[in-house]
Amino acid sequence: MYNTDTPNREELPSTAKLIRSTIIAATVALVLLVTVVMPAEYALDPTGAGRLLGLTEMGEIKEQLAEEAAADEAAQMVSVQPPAEQKAAEAAKPVQETASAPKPEFVPVEKEPASEPIPAESQWQDEVRVVLTPGEGTEFKLTMEEGATARFSWVSEGGPINFDTHGDGGGQSISYEKGRGVPEDEGELEAAFTGNHGWFFRNRNDNEITLVLRTGGDYAQLKKML
Repeated sequence: MYNTDTPNREELPSTAKLIRSTIIAATVALVLLVTVVMPAEYALDPTGAGRLLGLTEMGEIKEQLAEEAAADEAAQMVSVQPPAEQKAAEAAKPVQETASAPKPEFVPVEKEPASEPIPAESQWQDEVRVVLTPGEGTEFKLTMEEGATARFSWVSEGGPINFDTHGDGGGQSISYEKGRGVPEDEGELEAAFTGNHGWFFRNRNDNEITLVLRTGGDYAQLKKML
């Protein structure tokens, strides 16, 4: 297979030519380094050719950016301190002694005498509210033992009312008090005998009224009879 002719010795470059070519190449490389690479990369322009070609400014920009990046990295390393080092630095700080503030003088406060508890007897045991239309009546009775005493208070909201306080039981009956056109009343009811004792109310007004009855004392229960 034929590739090419083998060159003659006369056609090969001599040692002097090789040395000359190497020197030329090195010189060209050195010139490029001084006039192109150094101005463009490191802003070094010993010959001034780089500034004429605009390469020195490029190198100066690169150097400035590198310096700014290094400064930012150093600032971050200073500001971000590891927790262990930060705690050690805080522990190493001298503790400043502060003048102790004068202790406040405590003046004993005299307790106000506790108000006397309201006796249980003064509390109402039951309270009822009922609306009565014109002409309507209602009746409430307390289951009481003979001689027992109950307290009561009632008021007619919307107009006066007629009432009859009475009692019955064991074949006996009694009328304690009657009234016509009375807006309110209060007092005590003592059972004359064992049985049911209370009030009958009737609305004789032309409008609805609201009856509010409160009771307390010695009785078993309050019952609505009517």
